[in-house]
Amino acid sequence: MPGTNLTREEARQRATLLTVDSYEIDLDLTGAQEGGTYRSVTTVRFDVAEGGGESFIDLVAPTVHEVTLNGDALDAAEVFQDSRIALPGLLPGRNILRVVADCAYTNTGEGLHRFVDPVDDQAYLYTQFEVPDARRVFASFEQPDLKATFQFTVKAPEGWTVISNSPTPEPKDNVWEFEPTPRISSYVTALIVGPYHSVHSVYEKDGQSVPLGIYCRPSLAEHLDADAIFEVTRQGFDWFQEKFDYAYPFKKYDQLFVPEFNAGAMENAGAVTIRDQYVFRSKVTDAAYEVRAATILHELAHMWFGDLVTMEWWNDLWLNESFATYAEAACQAAAPGSKWPHSWTTFANQMKTWAYRQDQLPSTHPIMADISDLDDVLVNFDGITYAKGASVLKQLVAYVGEEAFFKGVQAYFKRHAFGNTRLSDLLGALEETSGRDLKTWSKAWLETAGINVLRPEIETDADGVITSFAIRQEAPALPAGAKGEPTLRPHRIAIGAYDLDGAGKLVRGDRVELDVDGELTAVPQLVGKARPAVLLLNDDDLSYAKVRLDEQSLAVVTEHLGDFTESLPRALCWASAWDMTRDGELATRDYLALVLSGIGKESDIGVVQSLHRQVKLAIDQYAAPTAREALLTRWTEATLAHLRAAEAGSDHQLAWARAFAATARTPEQLDLLDALLDGTQTIEGLAVDTELRWAFVQRLAAVGRFGGSEIAAEYERDKTAAGERHAATARAARPTEAAKAEAWESVVESDKLPNAVQEAVIAGFVQTDQRELLAAYTERYFEALKDVWASRSHEMAQQIAVGLYPAVQVSQDTLDRTDAWLASAEPNAALRRLVSESRSGIERALRAQAADAAAAE
Repeated sequence: MPGTNLTREEARQRATLLTVDSYEIDLDLTGAQEGGTYRSVTTVRFDVAEGGGESFIDLVAPTVHEVTLNGDALDAAEVFQDSRIALPGLLPGRNILRVVADCAYTNTGEGLHRFVDPVDDQAYLYTQFEVPDARRVFASFEQPDLKATFQFTVKAPEGWTVISNSPTPEPKDNVWEFEPTPRISSYVTALIVGPYHSVHSVYEKDGQSVPLGIYCRPSLAEHLDADAIFEVTRQGFDWFQEKFDYAYPFKKYDQLFVPEFNAGAMENAGAVTIRDQYVFRSKVTDAAYEVRAATILHELAHMWFGDLVTMEWWNDLWLNESFATYAEAACQAAAPGSKWPHSWTTFANQMKTWAYRQDQLPSTHPIMADISDLDDVLVNFDGITYAKGASVLKQLVAYVGEEAFFKGVQAYFKRHAFGNTRLSDLLGALEETSGRDLKTWSKAWLETAGINVLRPEIETDADGVITSFAIRQEAPALPAGAKGEPTLRPHRIAIGAYDLDGAGKLVRGDRVELDVDGELTAVPQLVGKARPAVLLLNDDDLSYAKVRLDEQSLAVVTEHLGDFTESLPRALCWASAWDMTRDGELATRDYLALVLSGIGKESDIGVVQSLHRQVKLAIDQYAAPTAREALLTRWTEATLAHLRAAEAGSDHQLAWARAFAATARTPEQLDLLDALLDGTQTIEGLAVDTELRWAFVQRLAAVGRFGGSEIAAEYERDKTAAGERHAATARAARPTEAAKAEAWESVVESDKLPNAVQEAVIAGFVQTDQRELLAAYTERYFEALKDVWASRSHEMAQQIAVGLYPAVQVSQDTLDRTDAWLASAEPNAALRRLVSESRSGIERALRAQAADAAAAE
């Protein structure tokens, strides 16, 4: 029984047999305000390569009323089973299929999601189809290489708006009839329906005119900074069209900020959906605006890389996601007028840290992953597919040259427009423009798993002159359970030589760029030169590798990390220190000391906020348990001191306020949070606005200061969808058996919560300083997990499988219990992967805790 799965071999066979021409989809959404089901009528025209064959079309629906194939009515009860409609007796040449079904609105963020805004009690709909969920709305051949045109006709309630991939028509009697799309994959089709607020503009350049739209719920309209969003969008249009030498391929470009969205955004052709948390209700730091801009540019890049040209099968998902991730950062760094020219610092600090973590899990895999079915791809939207792939593309640009790289991309788009491709198609185009043979590079970088470590080996004479310099490359063993062998790879890197100037700043005085290959690479360019204070491998972050500092450089960096004049080398050193902490090479207490010595000089607010998260994780998970409370006390006192010292009204002040709220613990610290909430105390420049209030409330709830009545009172102040989520988190965070039982029941024993509220409850339930209270739920987790996975949708089940894993119970007992479950439950590959990844976190934490304890001795 395939269930909702689809194998690569089934997709290959279907694509060999069928060529899909067009879909006509007629939906009656007039009952959306009430919910339930809606009528879906799909007419598909497709050609069959040979007669007498059979195939199937995909559909997830409560009821199928009619199936008509080439004018003949089929027995719906007979042909519709297991989320598939069997298509027997196909004719050679043109076939026409008509399916009439009742499909269901969802509250899981999959298919056609329905949300009711508590502010106006109106329903808002949007679709989310990646990977295989167009079939929840209309019958479809659900695989990326069966492209077709799509024509939607939608009947909606009066006064509502309907947006799709094609330009929005004038409705007639509340019926919206869209023109057909170009040939696209089913997963990038879209419908967004409801009484949305909108702002419109136009992108115009050199005779080109593209209508632009931005949408959100009316309750968020006062917070919508449309001009800023349009500004970033126009910069992306300018930069991408120049670099890709291919005009934007669709007739309009709408960006729709939608509620309860599972991801950051989705690249629906011409109708991008974005999580509406990016419409900021309260003051946020510039880092949040940078992340939003990156998301906007990421999705815009997908209009070419993903929508215009699409991977043939999901093993090349990285072609979409890695390229869009690389392009977002490259555009922010280079586009004229960009507010974030330091985007490669953010990339090194956030994306690469994510990639390094993912690449050391037992689920590590080659960038070009082996995706045998849909279950595989559903858990493969990970740090390798996005961040490692983008890092390797950045290295490839350095390897072949930027001009040759983009000339290859231009040829690729022109050659494969509105078609499907494999990796070889892109590499072939790049080989043509660069003159380089990329097969060896591809095998080493795209077809193997794991990460390399680069270490400097330096010898100097009595006068401090370098007499020998080499780079040693290591290929650590892959984690237990990972497939493949450790691999030494070719790297293009730079080495930065930094010295302290008269003002005590670390300034780069020399730079060497070279190819590193094999176990040991000599660097003769540095021999005979005076040894600088710091020698930084992979300066400018050209390659993908973990780097280590030599003993002398580490000593200088420990004292002067905040004194680098540029943000990128600081970020690289911060990342190296964090990685050493995760690997047990640097004790948590020493990492905390390093952060406290340098963070006050760190100007990049994104780096500061990452350090806040990493320090808290290190103390919670990687510190020796006997030292944890003392380290938390030291950290919390430091956050309060930085909060009081920060410039009034600055991003740093806001970031430190949030960091302080996350670990406030003494009666005096908690009194301060309470006083800031009720206004009896203030900190100059700190606006305790809606979102910051909730951060304070949630901490006060987690330590038992606030109960149900205080949380309810705060929700009355913010009776919105966001307020509902924040209140759910606060209630689940309360340190009582009753609160935990209530939260557990609502998530695990009931399936009524919508996706965003379920996520909020899980976030509140798991509190790192409530380990004893949560210990009883380890066994309950393993008892419930397999049933949850079998009975819930993928998104909802994954939230539970990852979010409720007993990650705070760092012990051998947790490892043993996990191993026993993996052995006895026989989970499918996707669930096994998620649990194994969580288990790996316990293993790492135990090693780090041992290293921290050893440092104390």
